[in-house]
Amino acid sequence: MRDASDDEIAKQRAAIDALDAELVRLLNERARHAVEIGRLKGGAPAYRPEREADVLRRAAAGNPGPLAAEALGRIMVEVISACRGLEEPLRVAYLGPPGTFSEMAVAKQFGAAVEPMALDSIDEVFRAAETRASGFAVVPVENSSEGAVGITLDLLLATPLRICAEIVLRVHQNLLAARPSLEGLTRVYSHAQSLGQCREWLARHLPQAERVPLASNAEAARRAAAEPGACAIGPVLAAERYGLRILSADIEDDPKNVTRFLVLGDLDPGPSGRDRTSLVMSVPNRPGALHTLLSPLARHGVSMTRIESRPSRQALWEYMFYVDIEGHRSDAPVAAALAELSATAPFLKILGSYPSAAI
Repeated sequence: MRDASDDEIAKQRAAIDALDAELVRLLNERARHAVEIGRLKGGAPAYRPEREADVLRRAAAGNPGPLAAEALGRIMVEVISACRGLEEPLRVAYLGPPGTFSEMAVAKQFGAAVEPMALDSIDEVFRAAETRASGFAVVPVENSSEGAVGITLDLLLATPLRICAEIVLRVHQNLLAARPSLEGLTRVYSHAQSLGQCREWLARHLPQAERVPLASNAEAARRAAAEPGACAIGPVLAAERYGLRILSADIEDDPKNVTRFLVLGDLDPGPSGRDRTSLVMSVPNRPGALHTLLSPLARHGVSMTRIESRPSRQALWEYMFYVDIEGHRSDAPVAAALAELSATAPFLKILGSYPSAAI
């Protein structure tokens, strides 16, 4: 015998079925518009980060719930990805092997309708995009706990690629192993940055274990799967890919741990309304030179969000300064400040203007 709750469930399911049918119709209608836009663009790039950022921001602003903002964002990324894929297939290079945080960053930014290209080093990731073996490159540039990724900064100095977008990924580190407990673990593999992000946890729980830095977390997981007594630090994705257990989850010392990635390519995105501009410059070797050089930013009301120094490798004790500022290079205050910087800095390179990312 059916009760009233059964009838109500059936009614709600019928409503969901009708909505699903409408969603399918609307998604295909959106896809047809995407295909037509691709035809009208006449070969122009399908990936427009400023446009995609605007779509995602409007979706978030118009979300009344109960869907969480993060869940809705993931859905919209996949809708955009599927429609973009109808315009143009994309290949995106990243630091492999599969199972790295870099692969997760690619998925967060581009969705599933791309061809991910796992490479063995950040140098190779740059080179793939520079030679057009891939359309875009995704590389880590800084972590909130461990700071800048030096090799990425050094390669940005010479590459013809521009920064097209940024990705901010919440990083949860996990201890991965083939065995069921911490007992008998004598070696910990991971990327150097991940080892640093879990320094305190390792000191408390595996103080005697050897810490071995590798090129990626996924390579660490691969080795841990093959060596008795070895474990790895990495994402859940790496555990799934290499058949490892998660012995302890979220072992990062900073619970707010995030890594910022850059998308590099041969694009110059237009303003999105909420942008960042990155640049690198040299500074004359004299007292107060950096303060003097940066004064145009203050004078034109441009906020500087980050500054990082690296040895110039041209002369002893000379440095290059990597600077992030708010705004697009075409915004009037930013353009005026950059014009003054260009006239006074011994060397200035604009790395790109691109939409600011949200976590």
